[in-house]
Amino acid sequence: MTIVILISMMIGILFGKFIFPEQIIGNMENIANMALFMLIFLVGLDVGSNKEILRDIKETGLKVLIIPFGTIVGSLAGGLISGIIFKMPYNESLAVASGFGWYSLSAILLTDMANANLGAIAFLSNVFREVMAVILIPILAKKLNNYTAIAPCGATSMDTTLPIVAKATNSEIGVISFINGVILSSLVPVFVTFFYNL
Repeated sequence: MTIVILISMMIGILFGKFIFPEQIIGNMENIANMALFMLIFLVGLDVGSNKEILRDIKETGLKVLIIPFGTIVGSLAGGLISGIIFKMPYNESLAVASGFGWYSLSAILLTDMANANLGAIAFLSNVFREVMAVILIPILAKKLNNYTAIAPCGATSMDTTLPIVAKATNSEIGVISFINGVILSSLVPVFVTFFYNL
């Protein structure tokens, strides 16, 4: 599956560069959003058709919160270590890491609070996180376990990477992935603002 994802991405880059006309490229965001909503709808159908999933989630209870908690701790630790390596102030490195993969929001927040350079760093680091998640999800699900496939996604585990998580794992993990994404997405504006203002 990882090879198919990488090949699809490369073909998309080549088509975008050499084949597609400007009119289509200009509407690509709308087309991508429609495709994303369709994928999420199909994941929802899969979840809704499996009557045991919600019962299993209910039985799991508060354990569902372990994944977002671990993702937060890992992201912040990674941000702090990266900040030390690149000699960034700790509040800036933690604020960038608090984007949890939501590159558009974290970049805008940090551009407004700080400057365009920090906004660009937030944008690129969170885009790279999403690209790495797309590549790593099938590998982690196969080599480790299904739950580890959620963590690299961060906030995107409820939208752009959700179909990949559901495909590489199962419907129950898809529901947990969605919950993880909702929690992390709601914390992005809070954490980015809090850590930048430390």
